[in-house]
Amino acid sequence: MRPLTPLALLVAASLLVPCAARAQAARTSDLRYPPLPKFDIPVPERVVLDNGMVVLLLPDHELPLVEATALVHAGPRYDPAAKAGLGSLAAEVMRTGGTPSKSGDEVDDFLESHAASIELEVDDDVTRASLSALKADFADVLRLFADVLRRPALDGEKLEVARSQELANVARRNEDPFGILFRETGKVLYGADSPLARTPTYATLRAVTRDDLVAWHRASVHPDRVVLGISGDFQRDEALALVRAAFGDWTRGPEWKPPAPAIRSDAPRGVFFARKDDVTQSYVTLGHLGLRRDDPDYYAVDILNQLFANSFASRLLVEVRTKKGLAYAVFGGVGTAWDHPGQSTVSLSTKTETTGAGIDALLVETRGLGSRPPTAEEIEDARQAILASFVFRFDSTARVLNRQLLLEHYGYPRDWLTRYREGIEKTTPDAVRRAARHLRADDFAIVVVGPATGTDKPLSSYGKVTPLDISLPEDETGGQ
Repeated sequence: MRPLTPLALLVAASLLVPCAARAQAARTSDLRYPPLPKFDIPVPERVVLDNGMVVLLLPDHELPLVEATALVHAGPRYDPAAKAGLGSLAAEVMRTGGTPSKSGDEVDDFLESHAASIELEVDDDVTRASLSALKADFADVLRLFADVLRRPALDGEKLEVARSQELANVARRNEDPFGILFRETGKVLYGADSPLARTPTYATLRAVTRDDLVAWHRASVHPDRVVLGISGDFQRDEALALVRAAFGDWTRGPEWKPPAPAIRSDAPRGVFFARKDDVTQSYVTLGHLGLRRDDPDYYAVDILNQLFANSFASRLLVEVRTKKGLAYAVFGGVGTAWDHPGQSTVSLSTKTETTGAGIDALLVETRGLGSRPPTAEEIEDARQAILASFVFRFDSTARVLNRQLLLEHYGYPRDWLTRYREGIEKTTPDAVRRAARHLRADDFAIVVVGPATGTDKPLSSYGKVTPLDISLPEDETGGQ
């Protein structure tokens, strides 16, 4: 017999499975999904040392690696206004400046020879120190990690290197229009003098001395202001013994409570314009203050944000970008933060000549959450998208532990991740619709970055226009 040709085989196969072909969905709305499998989120063991240092342990023996992260309650939010940037410089020099037993270069050589890393970075009110090491080297790397945290040399030459890098960052600050937009929006909404909106300048960076770094470390870095998380291939008792050996004799600091950040009490109104004539687009944000993550409406807000802006089928993308063609990028939603109100914003970038049309479109879609409330189908699709992606946000012990560190840092319940999933599942459609009140088009301040001319309608159409000064003034020495 002559063998069947590939085409004949395909036809024969299709005749054998007519039922399967007929069962295929014709539209995405016809798709039906099985219930999501049960997903248990591991909870790390919590141990508090005698000096107040909190240790979270979450083992994972899949690979012979150990990672550790320490969150220190010290960050740019607490910098003196006249020395903004102090915390960033201090963290950088803690890492690069060496310890009493090793110079900065010797620290680098040691880490490289052990395929390990130690890094420090700052964000808002936290200094994050992290290490990664092979299981066999963890004890040695942890001892060095403890020295970097507890006994940094804070070398003056490394301070000058770090300062040069930060000054270069200031010099490039106005190159990215979105960077300008986000920076200036923070100043408008929180207040230019708020530590939540403060940014380093040439003058504040040059004002920082090595003595300032020493004083910053002495005042800020204490065990009772540290939460240390360890994940990876370790044995519980052995790891705790190493931690106690490295940190157990560290003396507590003075009693301290993080101060609430100052935030402007008056809601800003009108248009705030930052002139940038070397671009051909306008970058726009409409915003007001948002919520904390412990707000009772948090789960409803998350679902609302998903259907409003956080998917390819969201209202902002479909209506403003796809149908009206007004945006290169469009995004937004009710903003939340851990211990202060976030920023509730809607933003886009658009051609200069469609600036007004873009602002109008954002206002229409924001108001539409009230005049055209989210449908049951929109809400359920958003809910399922959040739940389906949840497992991928916490698909490793390191990711779970990093979130648990933040929960500990900000005093949130240890089972917050489990509560989150249950909260999303139980939130009613009416609660999501009510959450739309947290995006208030009539309370928006409008921030625009772009050329001074060429817009389709004057910015004054939306209220009083306040110019924003984004220049980079020379410091008192006359240099930049």
